[in-house]
Amino acid sequence: MAEKATRRAPGRPKRAEDQVVVEAPVSAPEPKKSAPKRKVIQKLQEDRDVVYTIPKLGGVAYMLKQKGITVYDESTDSVRAMRYCPNEQSIWVDEQGANARKEAVVFRDGSLLVPKEKPNLRKFLELHPGNFENGGNIFKKLDPSREAEEKLKSEFLVTEAVTLVRDKEIQELLPVAIYFGMSVNRKSSDIRYDLLNLAKKKPKEFIESFDSPQVMCRTMIVQAVDYQILRAKSDGVYWFDTNSLIVSVPVGQDSIDVMTRFCLTEKGASTLTSIEERLDKIS
Repeated sequence: MAEKATRRAPGRPKRAEDQVVVEAPVSAPEPKKSAPKRKVIQKLQEDRDVVYTIPKLGGVAYMLKQKGITVYDESTDSVRAMRYCPNEQSIWVDEQGANARKEAVVFRDGSLLVPKEKPNLRKFLELHPGNFENGGNIFKKLDPSREAEEKLKSEFLVTEAVTLVRDKEIQELLPVAIYFGMSVNRKSSDIRYDLLNLAKKKPKEFIESFDSPQVMCRTMIVQAVDYQILRAKSDGVYWFDTNSLIVSVPVGQDSIDVMTRFCLTEKGASTLTSIEERLDKIS
């Protein structure tokens, strides 16, 4: 069946359903521009009070030297004189006014509190050559977190050293005992006790001694003297049987120390081998 064609009378207005609506193309929304990131400017000075301490010889009051203090200034690539003047913003002498008034920097009972309101004093202390961080040996900044970390490492080191004393066989401990000048002609418990005290006082040195060639070399030399393989005199070290000189000892030096250093050289290597072979025959 043929479909009817719908016709509109001439002059008749178009109905809504007869109108063709042409939509404008929809463009994708432009991406929002992100706000520019703010640069984080790192302050030279910390925004808090800081305490500086004198580890040794601080006394009741210690006045820090200011006269003639010069340091390298990286910003100007030059060596400049500095001093602390509370009424000046700069610590550099060439930037301070004619009425600059120098003030003493005094540590009391070994410490100095620097409030955040005194950034010039803090900068003066940061750049001072007496600061530990600058290679000095007078004062340092107290850092609680760093102090705690160092104490923790120290405690672990002592624990490791004590564990070696407990777990090592006595034969492994004897060379260390001899190296540190302890008598080994005693009960093993007495030797361990002395080594335990040493481990607590000098844990790092004690631990490193087990892998030190100086320890083993010195131990063999001491044993060689005890077993009359060597004769150690104030002027030199000799073979006991032939009395021939091995190495001369300078005035004021220890003969065992000199012999140890000699045996660890290329020239003395054959001597050390001979000593070791003679000790093996005895044992």
